[in-house]
Amino acid sequence: EMFQCEEDTAIEQWKLRRLIKSLDASSGAGTSAITLIVRSGQDITLTNQKVKEELGEATNIKSRVNRGSVRSALTSIQQRLKRYGKTPKNGPVIFCGEMSNEDGREKEKKVFIDFEPFKPISRSHYLCDSRFHTEYLAKLLEDDDKFGFLIMDGNGSLFGTLQGNYKEVLHKFNVDLPKKHGRGGQSALRFARLRLEKRHNYVGKVGELATQFFISGDRPNIKGLIVAGSAELKSDLTTNTDLFDLRLAAILIPPLLDISYGGEPGFNQAIELAAERMANVKIIQEKKVISKFLDEVAQDTGKSCFGIKDVIHALETGAVETLTVWENLEMERLSICNPHRGNRQILYLTPEEAKNHDLYRDKDSGVELDIESEPFLEWIVDTCRGFGAKLQFVSDRSNEGHQFCKGFGGVGGLLRYRVDFEVFNDVASVDSDDEFM
Repeated sequence: EMFQCEEDTAIEQWKLRRLIKSLDASSGAGTSAITLIVRSGQDITLTNQKVKEELGEATNIKSRVNRGSVRSALTSIQQRLKRYGKTPKNGPVIFCGEMSNEDGREKEKKVFIDFEPFKPISRSHYLCDSRFHTEYLAKLLEDDDKFGFLIMDGNGSLFGTLQGNYKEVLHKFNVDLPKKHGRGGQSALRFARLRLEKRHNYVGKVGELATQFFISGDRPNIKGLIVAGSAELKSDLTTNTDLFDLRLAAILIPPLLDISYGGEPGFNQAIELAAERMANVKIIQEKKVISKFLDEVAQDTGKSCFGIKDVIHALETGAVETLTVWENLEMERLSICNPHRGNRQILYLTPEEAKNHDLYRDKDSGVELDIESEPFLEWIVDTCRGFGAKLQFVSDRSNEGHQFCKGFGGVGGLLRYRVDFEVFNDVASVDSDDEFM
């Protein structure tokens, strides 16, 4: 269930990145591009009232064309808001206006985009400009990961989380550990034994609480764990496999941080010290994903595939368990149909290959073929789950990511079982004699 949730979030993030890229590439004349973001919990009637006021003020715009565009956009937004009985859980986001692409090649057309983001935006915004304001959406992509913090020293421990700018203290407690030197009249050996016993019990309690707060349903509920403190207690905990949960050890972000304070001041100091490491977590996880794929390829187990042709075959046979795709893969899926014969062919081509005009006409009869085209990434996002595969997006920012994109075409799969692609390719080459093109 958690894997499913992570995959859904990754897909939503990819869709949002795609939308931001598309909106950033468009511009409008005058101030006809309207961005409306309604925060979660805001009364929808207040939003309606705001739009109504803006519609009244739009009559003061001097330019006749711009005035008409702004009023048209506001009227469309007003009509859309009327369909909401109440503000959706994450608040609606609406972009509307007369826009053309950045180079001005395409004629201006009315754009209307209305959706509920995958997580709420904390503030409402209304902006009327020559471009759409996507920076508020971009913040949703930055602040998604939740990190756990464990601050421990000889005076007590604190358990907290950080998600974006939202910091939360889950639990804290104090402890009174004996100092290294006892008072006169006590057996030195007995004192040392009692001191070690109390330290061990304290470290054990911290380990149990860490599992309680940072593990949910047998899996970590955080992206990474940062452990900080001012004594050697933190290393006593993290190096003892009996006291420290192995599931947390797997997501521990090294190194252990030395800080000057305990409690909440220590929490704040640890956040500052760990900022760069938290930013690198996505890159590290991406490296693990690609390294696993590269290991399968190197070992020649037969349980991996790459290149669009083999990946599509493996998907269609239900063999792909995990599909890894470069998030900026430029590829088109073309469905080509001969209207006279009715037979259909599916091609996966780069934008450059898709410019070949010979593809769009039957070479024997000269008949113009019916073409349906869509970006491969959009198609795979919609259909991947139907093939029983888990979809993972990667970037080319790491060395491994760059190798995956350049050396393996930016698409690869880990398989449930061995697939003999040579047999499939031999069959495909025989069948190709019967194709209509």
